[in-house]
Amino acid sequence: MFPLEVLLRRLDPEVPMPGYSHADDAGADLVTTRDLVLPPGQRAVVGTGIAIALPAGYAAFVHPRSGLAAQAGLGVVNAPGTIDAGYRGELQVCLINHDLCEPVVLHRMDRIAQLVVQRVEYAVFCEVTTLPDSSRATNGYGSTGIKQQGLTPQQGGTTQQGEC
Repeated sequence: MFPLEVLLRRLDPEVPMPGYSHADDAGADLVTTRDLVLPPGQRAVVGTGIAIALPAGYAAFVHPRSGLAAQAGLGVVNAPGTIDAGYRGELQVCLINHDLCEPVVLHRMDRIAQLVVQRVEYAVFCEVTTLPDSSRATNGYGSTGIKQQGLTPQQGGTTQQGEC
């Protein structure tokens, strides 16, 4: 793995540089710049206090932190959020509280998301009248797991309703 230089500007001087917890981690932690109480089912856009300049041919993707998702029901609305190489504004994260009962309480400098930087390819789309065959064909949502359980994609089979 070769390090990639990403230029970063701190918009809030107290914000730490995005960092990796372990040498082989894919995502660097992002923090919130403000205190926030996010009620059940609600969403909010929070700033991270940084702006970046990615090299051409790269993009960054904002992913949820697995611990916050599992323990508090906190997610990223448009996960992963895409940061294009040409964007120079503050990195912001649109968070959602998926918990049905409890608010999520965040404090300034809490880690809220992970930033994954990846090389991206520029696609040239070529219109055709038919597509080549594949083993999957047109089987879409849930086609590799739900049908074996006797459910339709509309039934899903995993939705859970809780009581507060």
